[in-house]
Amino acid sequence: MHRLLARILSVPLILSALRAADDLPRDWIDPDTGHRIIRLSTEPGSSTLYFHDNAYSPRGDKLIFNSPSGIVLLDVTKLGTEPPKPEVAVPGGRGGYFARRTPEIYFVRGGGGGFGRGTRGEGATPPGAPVPRDVGAPPVGGAPIPVNPDRRGGEVFAYHLETKETRKISHASRTLINCDETFTLVTATAEDPSGKNPKPPPREARPQLARMFPGKTMEELTPEQRYAVTKEEGLARRTVNPPGMAFTFTNLKTGEARTVGYQYGSLNHMQFSPTDPNLLLYCHEGTWHEVDRVWTIRTDGSAMTLRHKRTMDMEIAGHEFWSHDGQTIWFDLQTPRSQVFWIAGVELATGKETRYPIDRDAWSVHYNISRDSTLFMGDGGDETQVAFSKNGMWINLFRPQSDGTLRREKLVNMAKHNYVTGRGGIEPNGSITPDNRWVVFSGNFHGARHVYAVEVFAARKPKP
Repeated sequence: MHRLLARILSVPLILSALRAADDLPRDWIDPDTGHRIIRLSTEPGSSTLYFHDNAYSPRGDKLIFNSPSGIVLLDVTKLGTEPPKPEVAVPGGRGGYFARRTPEIYFVRGGGGGFGRGTRGEGATPPGAPVPRDVGAPPVGGAPIPVNPDRRGGEVFAYHLETKETRKISHASRTLINCDETFTLVTATAEDPSGKNPKPPPREARPQLARMFPGKTMEELTPEQRYAVTKEEGLARRTVNPPGMAFTFTNLKTGEARTVGYQYGSLNHMQFSPTDPNLLLYCHEGTWHEVDRVWTIRTDGSAMTLRHKRTMDMEIAGHEFWSHDGQTIWFDLQTPRSQVFWIAGVELATGKETRYPIDRDAWSVHYNISRDSTLFMGDGGDETQVAFSKNGMWINLFRPQSDGTLRREKLVNMAKHNYVTGRGGIEPNGSITPDNRWVVFSGNFHGARHVYAVEVFAARKPKP
């Protein structure tokens, strides 16, 4: 009875929110950049997937994004030629992720929680929500291991775009599934039972004020800098003495689970290779200038490899992501933190690094790359972010040049967008459509969070 009454009372609120969304601009030219922007979502509270999650169909014609009603599907080949026609393809679905090789959407239905995929900052269960403990699948020859769950219950399914049929994916507990649908994984809190990987000696956390702003007091910092120091202090306490963790890979065909990759670090940001079904990209989470972050491992536990080793104090590398062909890992690189900025990539086959310099005002919370690797985009950042830029709130496009530089073009003025996730803000989490014509992102510059697309080619010259 109480639930029925709540639903009845919520109807006017839903209708009011939808009417408010109808009052927002749908299609306009950004006066500061000259680029056309289209609102793709109709439901307030909609959002793009986390920046490295696969939001596009294998053929590149369809996009998915999240909404309060479920997972929304949109034809991106018709953007700009007719009004967007988003449809809720999976009502009540969450954790949406496009399969790499088939026209299917992986999703979770049932259980609690939101769209979360990892820990806070990587597409997490909403802040303040209780995170339960669970028991993972038993490793070969061992007992069950306590798992740091990436989801709060529910079952995993796949919705086929062409047949409209939905099937259950056996043995999966999340939508993190490799490119040929043979493996999924969870992280486990565990120490190596063989003793081959002993726990490192304890370390003391170093004061982050002195690390980030040597010789200054908190009173001498801007409010945005003080916020950043406080945030890093909390991360640093967890970074210096990380827990023992491992991966439990589960074979989706047989259900066999194998726990491998024992190490001491907060394991996060897991991404299966888009082309190699047995290769996983992941990170050691924490204060980026205190960890070697970017790693890969094979699903049998072999070839655990640090892909970028820091070469100086306060160097950071993070928010790593795959190229579409699976040959390169790209990441945000700073040498040192908050001073010198790059979009950097490392080739898996050779270990060769490519570094594109980025100006402070062009630095972004996340970067992404086009399918053909000819374009990068960045989603900008406000003064609380690591670059401390006073003019960094833009959606950016970057074109690699023959001289090893990037040509930057501003696409969207994000001055009215709230980036501060701890204070009601959101990360734009952008991507480039497979045809290289649009950049899709989330924005709250009109109040409610919505999904937008900005055209790569300017409709007219920006105002001077």
